[in-house]
Amino acid sequence: MSAETPVQSAGTFTRLRLRFRAWRGRRPFWAGLFTLLGGLPIAYFPYATLKLGTMSIAMATTAGAGSLIIGVLLFTLGLTMWFQQATRIFAGVAAIVLALVSLVVSNIGGFILGFLFALIGGALAVSWAPGAPPRPQPVDEHGTQGGAPHGADPDTAILRPVTDEPAPYEAKESGRDGSSDRTPESAWAGGDDANGGYRVG
Repeated sequence: MSAETPVQSAGTFTRLRLRFRAWRGRRPFWAGLFTLLGGLPIAYFPYATLKLGTMSIAMATTAGAGSLIIGVLLFTLGLTMWFQQATRIFAGVAAIVLALVSLVVSNIGGFILGFLFALIGGALAVSWAPGAPPRPQPVDEHGTQGGAPHGADPDTAILRPVTDEPAPYEAKESGRDGSSDRTPESAWAGGDDANGGYRVG
């Protein structure tokens, strides 16, 4: 082993983690995961044999086949949420219905565990929506996006220091030559016009 092996393994792990993060963000990942987890106890407990000391407890009933079918369907719906995002609403509604049916068919929904997981997974699948792609920002004259130079934080702003002296009042000029379109008060205050010496407008 060389000294560069840990660095290369760390780089590979980082790349795989980023790929998985990007893959997870494009689909209802948690909805599919909860649905998969919901199908496991529903299908497992009717066929499991629990031992308490020397006593064996079998949960198998006449509804064991129904529990197996519900568990397999929930497992399939969880995979469908991952790889067929267009059918996520149908898969979510079907997962909720199967979770409710498992309360009666499969030992109270796999001892409530499978029921809760499948119900949460179905609700997450129905409420999930794909995110909007980021909009490209315009490029300014310096060749940078967002109007901020490289290495600068676009959220920061340059502010003036707070002082006790009031800022000088600067009147905005109306025209380029400094002329104003306002009529001086002396031109109409003492005049005798049709409005009785008062200007309107």
